[in-house]
Amino acid sequence: MGFKQHGFDHVGMAGRQRLRALALPFGHGAGRQGCAKGPEALMVAGLCAALDARGSEIETFALPPDVSHQQLAHPNPALKSLALVRAVTKVIGERAFEASADTRPVFVGGDHAIAAGTLPAMARRAEVLGRPLFVLWLDAHPDFHTLDTTSSGNLHGVPLAYATGQQGFAGYYPALDCPVDPARVCLLGIRSVDPAESRLLMRSAVRLHTMDTVRTAGIDRLIKPFLQQVRQANGLLHVSFDADCLDPALAPAVGTPVPGGLSLHEARRLMDLLCASGLVSSLDLVEYNPDLDEQGRTARVLVNLVGRLFDPVFAACAHAAA
Repeated sequence: MGFKQHGFDHVGMAGRQRLRALALPFGHGAGRQGCAKGPEALMVAGLCAALDARGSEIETFALPPDVSHQQLAHPNPALKSLALVRAVTKVIGERAFEASADTRPVFVGGDHAIAAGTLPAMARRAEVLGRPLFVLWLDAHPDFHTLDTTSSGNLHGVPLAYATGQQGFAGYYPALDCPVDPARVCLLGIRSVDPAESRLLMRSAVRLHTMDTVRTAGIDRLIKPFLQQVRQANGLLHVSFDADCLDPALAPAVGTPVPGGLSLHEARRLMDLLCASGLVSSLDLVEYNPDLDEQGRTARVLVNLVGRLFDPVFAACAHAAA
């Protein structure tokens, strides 16, 4: 594994845990290549400065080289890179758990397949601390396919189903020590759900807010009760931020754009409320594809939003307005 000395040491409102970024340049879970370049491009675009860089490390993962050519048989012939995704999921899970011992980790992807490693790791950390883990999933898609139901075979579409203990992953993905409780998962920004995912979601306890609901109810009415639930339970909050939760007119550099996503105003309000809550204990930032960007426009939007999430100035302003 390689290391780059960028890093930061930021004190958040949720305590005196510093942030640590782990760059995860993995793109084999997506149908379109390019996300593996995302972490480096986001650093160039100012992500470290947005997180108030002060001299710690950004750790960059190298892919396990000995499994990239291997095949793992599965009844679903559509599955792509299953052996590699399994190996990377295990490595990410181990390192993510270690990083969460004394820092608030920021996992910079890469595609959303990395969440198959980060979510179980954060659930395991919460278990060690004797606290429940809550997950805010910001995405155009629920990523709630199983290995059996995905027709595209792209494994960035399965991590939330896996992490919440849905059936069909045993023997293919690492065994889960601590599945995420679906009742503690909130999906927001959803606007593209496959029929198989819909059936699984209807049988689960996850709460799902489509963009139609966001436009009808507003960000505050949807997020404040969820944050209050986290606070009352003394929970940890993992935010999994897929760039395609944003409207493509705002952030076009994603492989699976869906019209009608979060506006800049809605996204900023969401980040301000999360920051003011002081509850965010870890973050995924995924699915940015610099090959599709227009002069870095999407990167700048993402850097700005993540900066707001961890900026105490914005937090104080949002708290005063809440």
